[in-house]
Amino acid sequence: MPWTTLITADELRALRAAGPAPVVVDCGFDLADPAAGERAWAEGHLPGSFYLHLDRELSGAKTGRNGRHPLPARAAFAATLGRLGVTPARQVVALDRQGGPYASRLWWMLRWMGHEAAAVLDGGLAAWCAAGGELDAQVPAAQATPAYPERAPLAGQIGAEALLAQLGRVHLVDARAGERFRGDSETLDPVAGHIPGALNRFFKDNLAADGRFKPAATLRGEFEALLGRDAAAATVHQCGSGVTACHNLLAMEHAGLTGSQLYPGSWSEWCADPARPVARG
Repeated sequence: MPWTTLITADELRALRAAGPAPVVVDCGFDLADPAAGERAWAEGHLPGSFYLHLDRELSGAKTGRNGRHPLPARAAFAATLGRLGVTPARQVVALDRQGGPYASRLWWMLRWMGHEAAAVLDGGLAAWCAAGGELDAQVPAAQATPAYPERAPLAGQIGAEALLAQLGRVHLVDARAGERFRGDSETLDPVAGHIPGALNRFFKDNLAADGRFKPAATLRGEFEALLGRDAAAATVHQCGSGVTACHNLLAMEHAGLTGSQLYPGSWSEWCADPARPVARG
């Protein structure tokens, strides 16, 4: 059985020892210093892990109207996966050092490509080290394969115009911190506020004090309290640019609440069109 949501450090160590080895990808990133994640990976990383950069490999070209981290073309991302040796049969494990938002972006993108065996390392690099895992600074050699084959997506998405037409008929969840959601403070986008009707679930609320995800039952109870029972299929997740929203999607999936969609453009795309409505408070 593949891992499809979270994998613990102990499980990952056992999986690597048993073989065949999973493809491990470090996605660590810092919005304030886009080179920081790759620099940290170069200084010491989980042995054999590759690095994918949010701006280069996990996003496409920006137009000024499609958000800060638009999805890349499927063909381009398929080629990226092929360079890392990802095939439909291989387990992929994503991790970061920031609580999981960037790893969750890769997890969602893999599902978008139709790849089921995708999981996030629960607790990230800190959990790996706490479990006795070593680090090294060697650049791994990939066993490249052809571009990832075209497969039906396992994750749903919605565009800005379709979302606008459905406002009030879907549960919209915004993963940003409360001050950005309310419009009290906006440091990344030119307009403050949120999409009308959105509910706020800060992605870090999915984590326990040790930096790992809360138990599945706890997450299920919290999301059902926010959205009501049986609401997952009518839920759309968004954030500032389609990254931390994937953390909420992962948390719901891990809790057994399946079927939510992502609005990839999120607030940064939404607010780029002054004709779209904005709410504050």
